[in-house]
Amino acid sequence: MQYLVSVIDDRTGSGTPEEMVAIDAFNDRLRSGGHWVFAAGLAAPESATVIDARGDEPILTDGPFVESKEHIAGLWIIEAPDLDVALALMTEGSKACNRRVEVRPVLA
Repeated sequence: MQYLVSVIDDRTGSGTPEEMVAIDAFNDRLRSGGHWVFAAGLAAPESATVIDARGDEPILTDGPFVESKEHIAGLWIIEAPDLDVALALMTEGSKACNRRVEVRPVLA
């Protein structure tokens, strides 16, 4: 099963050189363990555009869809046999990136 892991931060581009080394090492462990699918950092929330095309005309709005102090600063998509394994892996991921993370199953 795949899991989306959202990295939660209240700053943009805040990763220290030491954190980047730890994240790279953690990503290498994910790859060697067969859990790696994808990972990426995200641009600042202010760079987002929200599109609402539910009505007759689409509405495009600058900025994040919700105003909040915290935002999703990056993500992993991992492969794990069950939630317990995903949580154990991403406990290490949270430590490596020095941020809180949210783990959610991907519905297929």
